[in-house]
Amino acid sequence: MFKNIFSKQFALLKYLIRWTLISIPVAVAVGSMVALFLWLLTAAIHFRFGHTWLLYFLPVAGVAIHLLYKFYGQSAERGNNLIIDEIHQPGAGVPKRMAPLILVTTVITHLFGGSAGREGTAVQIGGSLANLFGSWLKLSPGDKKLILTAGVAAGFGAVFGTPLTGTIFALEVIAIGRIQYNALLPCLIAGLAGDLTVSAWGVHHTLYHVDIVNISQELYGRHLTVSLWLLAKVVVASALFGLVSYAFAKAVHVVKKFGLKWIKLTWLIPVIGGLIIIGLTLAIGKPDYLSLGVDAEYPGAVTVVSAFEHGGAHALSWLWKLIYTAITLGTGFKGGEVTPLFYIGATLGNTLAEIMNAPVGLFAALGFIAVFAGATNTPLACTLMGIELFGGHYALFFAVACFTAYFFSGEKGIYSAQRTEIPKVPGDNLNPDAGRYLKRMFSKYRV
Repeated sequence: MFKNIFSKQFALLKYLIRWTLISIPVAVAVGSMVALFLWLLTAAIHFRFGHTWLLYFLPVAGVAIHLLYKFYGQSAERGNNLIIDEIHQPGAGVPKRMAPLILVTTVITHLFGGSAGREGTAVQIGGSLANLFGSWLKLSPGDKKLILTAGVAAGFGAVFGTPLTGTIFALEVIAIGRIQYNALLPCLIAGLAGDLTVSAWGVHHTLYHVDIVNISQELYGRHLTVSLWLLAKVVVASALFGLVSYAFAKAVHVVKKFGLKWIKLTWLIPVIGGLIIIGLTLAIGKPDYLSLGVDAEYPGAVTVVSAFEHGGAHALSWLWKLIYTAITLGTGFKGGEVTPLFYIGATLGNTLAEIMNAPVGLFAALGFIAVFAGATNTPLACTLMGIELFGGHYALFFAVACFTAYFFSGEKGIYSAQRTEIPKVPGDNLNPDAGRYLKRMFSKYRV
């Protein structure tokens, strides 16, 4: 008996050592490239701040991105969805050129003012480098899935400084209703190592501040640890966050489909997208909705950071950012969706807090993570993100916001390759295996 117990523990130890030795070099490589990307991205954004005329060359930048992918990266065009598909079913692999190609084209997008994010770039860098290491190490198809998932964790954890979120995001984003726990250890090691690598390179992440407010309540002489009135406001706001997540995902898909259907010259799609962004910026009269929206181009600009303060966002800031980003990404510019989702959520939270007489900083934080949770179908990861970025004081509200938004955001999110293993509301679209399992489970209770 003891021999059997120790043999199992020895096997677990071998597994731990093996995946530590595999995951750390991958994560260090991913973290180093993400650090370079973040440095270049910041430099590009601030260069545009000082040279605002660069916005007028956005259509030309769009054509350049289109041609780069046409001649050098057609196999990498699907981006994050390609990586998710490879994790589901290893096939042709993730192209080696995906990492440098997405890095360059994302920097170009931001240099000329396109409204996009950075998570997509980091995830693709992680997937591409992980696939490269997997080929060098001649890993089996099963291990290839694990290393690709760990690469996603390293990229996500490194780009936002949230290693735990990166770990769970990589596990949760692959399929709705299922988490692959055998990848937990490689993802945790990779997420932590990737984040530490970015810090070691001296690259720092944006800090957000949420004022501490009293969340308890006195009810008929009894002390409640959570205010029921505030909790009700959070639920209502979170349902709206989920609906906006749904609207964002739909908007990007609609813009993309419309362009492909009605514009026969594909290089003309980013040209028209760029011209629309320029026209909107001139009509609005300010550049607040260009690029990431994290750093302020001028004093008083609406940014993700300003949304945590009273008066830090306009009533429709969230809608403008949604429109800008849907046009940018839907017409072929590169980047990611997550940072724009942070902007949309934080500014919407700011607006709802003013309307509902709720704490502005708290509702901005809730919108920040909940819109992201709804759009990516990753409520657990986003709850952890709230704790990592804003502290654990509001952990219960973070969870309520993320899971409520998740249920109100529809079945499909921003990643078309994301599969539905078990739907949010059980119905006819169950995964066949899951359906058979549930039928067997419930059949014993039939009368």
